Parts: sequence; structure tokens; C-alpha cells
Amino acid sequence: MYAARRLKFIEITLRIVPLPTNRFCRFCILLLLLGSTLFLSCRKGPQQQQTVYTNNFENADLSNISGAITSFYNQSTVLGRYNKGGFELKLKDLPRHDVIEVTFDLYIHDSWDGNGILPDGPDIWRFSMEGNTFINTTFSNKVCPFTCFPQSYPFNYLNSNQQPKNGALRTDLPGVCLWETDPNGTSSYSITRRMSHKSPAFSMRCVDELVQPNTADQLCDESWSVDNLVIKTILLD
Repeated sequence: MYAARRLKFIEITLRIVPLPTNRFCRFCILLLLLGSTLFLSCRKGPQQQQTVYTNNFENADLSNISGAITSFYNQSTVLGRYNKGGFELKLKDLPRHDVIEVTFDLYIHDSWDGNGILPDGPDIWRFSMEGNTFINTTFSNKVCPFTCFPQSYPFNYLNSNQQPKNGALRTDLPGVCLWETDPNGTSSYSITRRMSHKSPAFSMRCVDELVQPNTADQLCDESWSVDNLVIKTILLD
């Protein structure tokens, strides 16, 4: 396919830009066109995507997941809820690929305090692939101007002070426990990250580091969960 495109590029170019009569100039232009097509041939682009893992947790398939727990939230089964914990997913026998992509929905439940300081925070959440941290951030569900603790997301902690719920996909989801009567007590975020990857084995991990010395029921105070986890491999040409 790419070879045909390169030949077509040369053909169209020759029609638009006639070659000069001078033999040396003709040689130079032909050499330039050949070089440009070789350069284009070296460029890599998406060639083949393959979904190697998908889980909405409705069928209770928790294989390959360590630390797996499930709960029922907003008419759906989710992975979690977690508080001072998390999970790790490991896959093997992946097809040949150059890039791996992870996508999932992250739910931040109840009274997260973002970049707050003791005794309220910071409330940190991390996502890593193959031992490399891709997200190290904080989330805040607080309502301004009353207890307006900023969050770091969509940037990493401590690099930024963003408004609570900044970057959220939805902010109109009900709370779970402490804020179960609040119709806006949960925020959801769509997380997508890619990394260069060629190994037939892959691992990803999500954990939190929540600071809550001022509450007895910490899981009720703050928690998080994950849904619609999809992993794709991408083979580049």
C-alpha cells in the first residue's frame, strides 16, 4: 500500500513540475523525489490495533487481577471500591506489537480533598504500566467556595493547583457513602494512556495514598473504583 502511494506521489509530482531539459538538473530533481519517498516510507503509523483485554466486570471475571474486589455502583458492577489499596492486572501471550494502550473509567467517590494538607490531604492516586508511573495526581470533589481544596489532575502532583473536578467526564454522579445523598458526590474521569511496548507480557497497577487521620470510617469518607477497562496492542508499519 505504501509503495503504491510513493509511486503515485512521484507520478503526480512529475505532472505538476515538468523536469528541466538540463540532464544534471533532471538527475537532481529525480534524486530529491526518491529521497522524499524513502523518508515517507520510514515513517511509522498505526497499522493494526487489536483488543487484547476488555472487562466491564459484569460477569465477575477477575482472572489476572490481584487485589480484585467488586461492588455495585450506579446500576453497574465496578472494580473497587478502594481506600488505601488498589489492584494490579497482568497479561501474557500478547500478539506482536509496538505500542500498548490502556483505557478505563475512573470514579472518584465522596469527599476527596485534592492538594489539601493534614489532616485533610493530600489525596493521591497513581497509575503505572510496567513499573513506570504515568499518573501521580490528586483529585478533589469539594465544592467552592466553601471547602475549595484544589486538585492536581490533569497534571501530576504537586505541579499544579486546578479547580476541583477539573477534567472530569461527569460531575453529576451520586455519592456512595458519606455523600450518598448528594447527587453530585462522585466524579468520573476517562483515562487513556499509551506506551512503547514490545514484550508479550504486560502489567498495570492502580493505587491510592489517601490521607484521612480525622475520620473513623475511611472507606466511607473517600474511595475510588474503575470500570470499562480496555487494553489494545498497536502494531506499527
